Amino acid sequence: MQKDETWTSDEYGTSHEGRVAVLLADGTAPEPVYFDGSSSIGVTVRHWNVYDGSDYPRRPRAHALRAECSCGWTGARHTVDWESAGDRRFSEHGYPTAGRCLDDWDQHIITVGKSTILLPPELCGLLESVTAAIERLTKDSPVAAIKAARELEVIASRTAHWPAHEARAQAPETVSAALGLNVNQTRALLARYGGWSPYR
Repeated sequence: MQKDETWTSDEYGTSHEGRVAVLLADGTAPEPVYFDGSSSIGVTVRHWNVYDGSDYPRRPRAHALRAECSCGWTGARHTVDWESAGDRRFSEHGYPTAGRCLDDWDQHIITVGKSTILLPPELCGLLESVTAAIERLTKDSPVAAIKAARELEVIASRTAHWPAHEARAQAPETVSAALGLNVNQTRALLARYGGWSPYR
């Protein structure tokens, strides 16, 4: 049984971790559902599709679904159409509604990207060219593609060292907003590039 389903992007990781949230008819969020296990240890589940109004274990029926993000953003409410569900399980007839939540979160990630600091167009073009070149290289020599990716890591380590130190002197919230990350992930990133302990 799937405890929950979350989404992340390569760019922002858990700083913007999305999921489908359930809303009851009164607008509140239900508690996670506890399922007894085969032993004395059960499992707590908050995946949207368990909220089908079943009696065992007893859980409420979802009135609406909406996307939510770990940054605090929430999407529009999408009412669940129970009248046309028929005999289908909620995991089946509710799937398109959950899909609309994913679409909303995708748009949220696009908005986040637009709010971050802009890179010069010529640098964006170079990065896209390098990416395409490595993808082409993969077809001919996967090992060479790995070496190229490793070179990019070395370049990142060398070129980001002093910028990390300078960015560390700025307000954490300002740097986080510019990168689209939360404060903790920003501190960890700067520490990795700057060469200091993230716990300092």
